[in-house]
Amino acid sequence: MMGSCVAPVLIGLILLQFQEISECHKIEVTPDSGTVISFSKKAADCSVCKDEGPSQTCDSNLELTEARPTIVTFNCSQPGNIFTVEINQKIECSTSACSIIAVHPHSTRFLEFSRTFNWDLKVQSGKMFQLDFPAPGMRQIKPSESCPDKHTYTIITYQRAGPISVGTFCRNGTISRIQVLYRGRVSLEVPKDTELNPSDFKVSLGSDTTALVVVDVKLPRGLSSFDFFTPNYDTGFYSEDKIKWNFAVEPMHNFTVLFPQYTPPECQKNKVLVDYTLGDKTSFTKAPTEIQPDNKQGDFSLTLTNCEAKRAANGLSLNVNVAVIRGGTPVLCTADLLKEEGLSLQIENKNPESFCEMRLNSVVQEKIVVPAGTKADLSFLDCPVQDLQLTATKTIDCPSVSSRDVSGTIPLSLAIPTLDPSLHVPLQQFTWLLRVLDQGTVDLTSPVGNLHHTVPVKECNEKVSLLISETDGSNIGYFCSLAEGTIQKIQIKGNVSITVTPKTIKDLSQEKGPFLKVATSPEITENVIYTVSPLILGTMNLATPNWPDGMNPSSSVTWIVNVPQEHKAELQFTDVSKLTCDSGHTEVTIGPLDSQGQTQSWREDQSFTNTVVQQQQSFYLNMSNCEPKSGRFAVLSKITLQKETKKFLGIILAVVGVLLLLVIIALIVVCVIRKRKNKPTANRSSIYMPRGKPFLPGNATFPKSRADNESHVYASIDDPTMYGHLLDKNQPADVDNGSWSNGHQVDAYRPFTGPADSIPPATDSSAEYPLDGRGGDRDAFQSFLNPPNTFNLPRPRSPLVSQGSIGFEDRRMVHNELHTFKSVGDINPIRLSTDESKLKLEMESDSDSGPEPEYEEAM
Repeated sequence: MMGSCVAPVLIGLILLQFQEISECHKIEVTPDSGTVISFSKKAADCSVCKDEGPSQTCDSNLELTEARPTIVTFNCSQPGNIFTVEINQKIECSTSACSIIAVHPHSTRFLEFSRTFNWDLKVQSGKMFQLDFPAPGMRQIKPSESCPDKHTYTIITYQRAGPISVGTFCRNGTISRIQVLYRGRVSLEVPKDTELNPSDFKVSLGSDTTALVVVDVKLPRGLSSFDFFTPNYDTGFYSEDKIKWNFAVEPMHNFTVLFPQYTPPECQKNKVLVDYTLGDKTSFTKAPTEIQPDNKQGDFSLTLTNCEAKRAANGLSLNVNVAVIRGGTPVLCTADLLKEEGLSLQIENKNPESFCEMRLNSVVQEKIVVPAGTKADLSFLDCPVQDLQLTATKTIDCPSVSSRDVSGTIPLSLAIPTLDPSLHVPLQQFTWLLRVLDQGTVDLTSPVGNLHHTVPVKECNEKVSLLISETDGSNIGYFCSLAEGTIQKIQIKGNVSITVTPKTIKDLSQEKGPFLKVATSPEITENVIYTVSPLILGTMNLATPNWPDGMNPSSSVTWIVNVPQEHKAELQFTDVSKLTCDSGHTEVTIGPLDSQGQTQSWREDQSFTNTVVQQQQSFYLNMSNCEPKSGRFAVLSKITLQKETKKFLGIILAVVGVLLLLVIIALIVVCVIRKRKNKPTANRSSIYMPRGKPFLPGNATFPKSRADNESHVYASIDDPTMYGHLLDKNQPADVDNGSWSNGHQVDAYRPFTGPADSIPPATDSSAEYPLDGRGGDRDAFQSFLNPPNTFNLPRPRSPLVSQGSIGFEDRRMVHNELHTFKSVGDINPIRLSTDESKLKLEMESDSDSGPEPEYEEAM
């Protein structure tokens, strides 16, 4: 119970102590050199104290002049509501310069107080100080008015008759310079809790003049109107002084001077006059009550001279109004967009230094915008055609994917519509905004050839260039239609913006198009899909969307690469940017379209720059971006085609194999022919052997071996001495002398003892070896010694060859040693010569009883 009572008491003591502390407000102030800071009390019971401790002094006002840190304490909690702060600074100008040139008040001091910054300026007697205000200058207002930004400037001049208020000014005006005679003050008032944002100004010595105040004004271009007021505008100006305004007017502008409000003084001496000087030559004087200059051109000055007025009456009060309009004859035209659905126009002046004045329905505009479905009257005054830029935008609502026919939507051609002929402004840009309903996809194709993606390696040099962008403002890339283009189709998910700009022409209206064909299809998963066909000769470059700036976060792109038959594609990544992912991964995937082959993929932490990938068939290339933490994801790659060599290699090998086979066959035939030519020919003859087997005529050997027959045995030799010198002296001892001659075994002669008229037995060998295909009576057996049945005597059986030939044999010399031992080689069998064979065939054709078999008589 006691604890519950102690807690409120402690809280009350704490709050009381806090209240006592909060009633005091303490700040530290350090005045700048030559600056006086004053605290002035407006009302209420509150004092301001200087320093602390025994040396502390308190008063209702405080002025700090020393440039040292000083503790200032207020014995009230909200001193900003009671005190105001004045910061005074003196600036003296000698005959050559002023002590301070640039004036810039401190922006962080005394924010909780209402502040007044005073600059006291002094020059020698008869001289003027000059205030230069940076652009956009100052604007004069009535003393009773306030500035929109709560920064109010006041200029006062001190004359013998007393202080005179030159005027009250705000920022952002046409006054660039003010000159004031002798002494003066510039004040800036800023209320409490307002951030200080002053206009810096420069102080310097002014020119020699007899006027009290000289104001320089630079009038802007176009239609404008500005007011200026005489000193002491509210109370009246009494001194016989001059006020001068110098007006700078832009070329091709006309000015008009008006006096909307004029209070004449009660003059004791002289009159109130207004002197004008146009340019450097023309000058004239008017009374304030007369008509002032109207619709004049060029710079001019206006000097107001006051009279000596009575102090008891009203003083001079004059409001000077200067209006500026453009001179010349405007060019009129009409923009009628009622018939063209979704088309809007925008006209802008590209040269801010020109004197162009544009009006939309008689209203001056910095930029003309004609909305879609409207009609507007336009005027252009002093607007060179080369300084104007006309852009047009057309919005197209693509048909819904769900409502399209089975065959698909009919492609829409994008062409520039015809504009009003009176609009003589060249068309510099045309944009189509394609809006797709139901989350569809926009399909873009080229009406002629294919599309080409502009990259530094190969840029578009056509008349126009197409910028394709997504609706969020991210660019996909610049494209153009080329005969050697490789992009057959571009598919973009969602709404699309297409902007065409000229490259080699000045006016797009000269190029009607069509530039692209547009169709719609169901929504795709990727942001962009390219269908490309590489060049047979040359290189195709692939760049990611918005290259080289990088793809959008969490976006993807796919290229469908159609590889021609009998070719293979070589893909190389030539430029890959580096990035760090905040979430997810970037991924590059390559795979075949039929989904039967293997895929390859890389991520951002794997280096694949200059990696070369070969594909034997059509394939896809997919790239997806992550949420990047730093860097960007941009890839530039290229594809080249190479001729496939497998089929041609097989054909070449087959042809080479056939040729090689033919060469081998030809070599075999040549070798056989040469072998037959080199092999000695045997004379064909028939030999009858009783009770033996017949054999094929012309064989060089007997049907039996030498061991089985007795063809080499001779009964006797008639003249042994004839062959004695031919015997080999070195013959073996165990061999008979009659069977070896000169190292060769010779046959011995024996008389024929076989039957002469019996028919040889029929054997299978006769059927196997027919005698020249003879049949019928021709195949009948004839006696070996029977004479021929023909009337003519038989011709001699000598060979019809040249006697000089080594194969010539003469039966008449059968017993001669030259016949038996004609050479040292093998035994020369008796064969029927070729000429004799021909003769034999002729004889057989001439004989009625059939051919006569030829036998070689064994001697």
